[in-house]
Amino acid sequence: MEPQLLKHNRPFQLECGETLAELTIAYYTYGKLNAEKNNVIWICHALTANADAADWWEGLVGAGKPFDPDQYFIVCANMIGSCYGTTGPTFTNSDIGETYGTDFPVITIRDMVKAHQLLQKHLGIEQIKLVVGGSMGGQQAVEWAITDPSLFEKICLLATNAKHSPWGIAFNEAQRMAILSDPTLDKNDLNSGQKGLEAARAIAMLSYRHYKTYLLTQSEDNDDKYHEFKASSYQRYQGLKLYKRFNTFSYLSLSKSMDSHNVGRDRGGVEKALQQVKAKALIIGITTDILFPIEEQILLAKHIPHSHLEVITSSFGHDGFLVEFESISGLVKPFLTQDVIINSKNNTVNDNLVTNPVALPGTEEF
Repeated sequence: MEPQLLKHNRPFQLECGETLAELTIAYYTYGKLNAEKNNVIWICHALTANADAADWWEGLVGAGKPFDPDQYFIVCANMIGSCYGTTGPTFTNSDIGETYGTDFPVITIRDMVKAHQLLQKHLGIEQIKLVVGGSMGGQQAVEWAITDPSLFEKICLLATNAKHSPWGIAFNEAQRMAILSDPTLDKNDLNSGQKGLEAARAIAMLSYRHYKTYLLTQSEDNDDKYHEFKASSYQRYQGLKLYKRFNTFSYLSLSKSMDSHNVGRDRGGVEKALQQVKAKALIIGITTDILFPIEEQILLAKHIPHSHLEVITSSFGHDGFLVEFESISGLVKPFLTQDVIINSKNNTVNDNLVTNPVALPGTEEF
């Protein structure tokens, strides 16, 4: 099934000051909007995913699952800068008649939210029961909940943050350095930069997974082996796998967009910005996440007024938000269907957790 397309044939002003002459938004919907228009679930996808949430989040989206199209009208839009149908570096710059490539302007998380708002209005959505996202998707969700606080009844933020960290930016910069060092990279050739993108993905995998992940899945059966290790093969495989389905220039663009995330920009700081959220919030962290560590979810829960923090145990690191369906479902279902939320004044988040996150019940030592 191909995504639907919204054509915005007017200039789209970006936060960086530049303007896109027009904007195309690719999106999927599942289910139907009810008469009361109060059954909307909006899913924000992460870095290299697409708008077909039922494909990459199959454990959560579908009949009998938390995000059930028989009950809800589910929307997921491809974000600006991606290569899955929404305007990005693979599009032609109508001003000069050439593919954008590396000349595509800087897109921020706020620009992505602005595009979501265009689609929201196009679909006639006036209220959203739940906006949910993990990682970069969570960055969009929290930004949107601040931009338009009255729109949302509930938000669910998984393995994400209020401001991208120096650690996360450093990982992204290392990946961009790998791509830009590839001598085949040519803005007029959308298939160029293969080895650079493969190396970038191999770097990224080290932040998405965890020491324990590799120990469980890539350990050798033969202690006499001295070369061609499973872990080496796995890194090469992951790099080639991404190159076959994604675009190098979109990867460069989106990694910069992730770096731009800071809800406190021009709002008096992160804490003040988070306090503007009116929706009830379920915040989920992962014990082994080294890219978005639990401290970042604690900060979200500490400053979003009506929030509740949960931590799940996983051996998959940051990627746990994509694979730990049973644990996530066990938290999301009651939050979505009932008012399972603690009062902000009785929040379980406290200063001890900020300085000592492993004190959380059920967490493992890093």
